[in-house]
Amino acid sequence: MNMKSETMGSITGNVASELNIGRSSVRSVVFVALALWFGVVFLLASQGAFVGSANSPPLRIFFGVTIPLALFLAAYFRWKSFREFILGADLRFVAAIEGWRWGGLGFLSLYANGILPGLFALPAGLGDMAIGITAPWIVISLVRNPLFAGSRRFVIWNILGIADFVVAVSTATLSSGAFPGIIALIGNVTTSPMTRLPLVLIPTFMVPFFTMLHLTALFQARQLARSGKSISLP
Repeated sequence: MNMKSETMGSITGNVASELNIGRSSVRSVVFVALALWFGVVFLLASQGAFVGSANSPPLRIFFGVTIPLALFLAAYFRWKSFREFILGADLRFVAAIEGWRWGGLGFLSLYANGILPGLFALPAGLGDMAIGITAPWIVISLVRNPLFAGSRRFVIWNILGIADFVVAVSTATLSSGAFPGIIALIGNVTTSPMTRLPLVLIPTFMVPFFTMLHLTALFQARQLARSGKSISLP
């Protein structure tokens, strides 16, 4: 009996060790990928790769936003180890990172100084600030009860965070100078500064990165709902 227990304990320990090694390996790959991604974006931006013609939609920025997200989703659904890494991420840390979105205040400052149009800067800035300011309450709720990750409030907060980016990208496109009817409303101030350093790092790195964090949270919330561990809040 003791021999069987020791054998089972040894097997369990070996499995746990292998899982930890696997997670550590995936974590290293993720960190390297993030660093390379940032480096490539910065290099391309320094060469003006995201600057398009004045009268065309910012397709280069669009691809800069969507390609990383497509790769993230492909890795999640096709790479089991990566999916396990995402589903095992600490949501307290994930939500805490979203707190940096209070920096959306910068958009309001750029609007006040005539650098960005209000059609883009106001909804983008205020939306970012709303997510960033409420992030500490989300973190506190997760600390008090980890099952808060399966609640409707948590899901709605993350959906709103993604919706803010959709609105920002949409209004940035409308304010790009490619649509004469919109130019008549906003004047000569367009979102062209968003295609150059340092602002171009926001749509080509920060927006997809923060969207990935929201998706991580939603994937975990779905997992909790499927396991029947979600909670109901008024």
